Amino acid sequence: MADQLIRATAADGGIRAVGAIATRLTEEARRRHKLSYVATAALGRTMSAGLLLVSNMKRAESRVNIRVKGNGPLGGILVDAGLDGTVRGYVGNPSIELPPNAKGKLDVGGAVGQSGYLYVVRDVGYGYPYSSTVELVSGEIGDDIANYLVNSEQTPSALVVGVFLEAGQVKAAGGILLQVLPKAARDEALVETLESRVAALSGFTPLLQAGKTLPDIFQQLLGDMGPVLLPETQLLRFHCGCSRSRLMGALKMLGEAEIQDMIEKDNGAEATCHFCGEVYKASRDELVELIGELYGAQS
Repeated sequence: MADQLIRATAADGGIRAVGAIATRLTEEARRRHKLSYVATAALGRTMSAGLLLVSNMKRAESRVNIRVKGNGPLGGILVDAGLDGTVRGYVGNPSIELPPNAKGKLDVGGAVGQSGYLYVVRDVGYGYPYSSTVELVSGEIGDDIANYLVNSEQTPSALVVGVFLEAGQVKAAGGILLQVLPKAARDEALVETLESRVAALSGFTPLLQAGKTLPDIFQQLLGDMGPVLLPETQLLRFHCGCSRSRLMGALKMLGEAEIQDMIEKDNGAEATCHFCGEVYKASRDELVELIGELYGAQS
């Protein structure tokens, strides 16, 4: 099944539901960054969460940045997700591996750490981005994002994200976000019902493994609340905007002395993109040409 995101409403528009399948893009991130099992789960959950968060923004250029900085050995997570369905991200220590937790699952909370902060930046496409910081509550990502939504955006929310790996590869990944909108937020019974239904789930990826589609999952959770699926199905993908031309532009900004030093010491230049792991190289001759361009610009 292709990576995709769909939206729905329920309870006469009082509930917003968003679901995302992110299996392929999580596998691409695992491959690009050579991630361990637990690092794959941590990054995959965060990328799914980023795509779910940005889905309710309006302008096409809107983006959400999520940074998770805990006291665990993973060393932090950074994710950038766009309303266009693209996402990218990386972790500080991609090779860290931990034993399963007490439930026999990948110990994402232990890798991230339960003490630390979650930083969310919403860029609406104009003006200054909106940023918010909350303390981590578990390091498991889903709980932390839900806590952010309640405390920073005052929106009662239930969030489930997950990644399932088998034989070293991602077999299922994604998540679902349910939010009670202001018009229904005073209905405490409705909020409690949603929370209890999400809590009763064994996870998100088991549903995908059982052959459930996103509409099936919405029906399971909201079937008695009049769910209405929105017509658009959005495709999702791992994408990074880095390029070789950007590398050359960045090198030019270093100035003649720095470029000359690279020529003399390294006989060229090499840079690796943190977000996607792509390696870009510039030869000695290309650096010499850059210096010539700098001279030309000054004349």
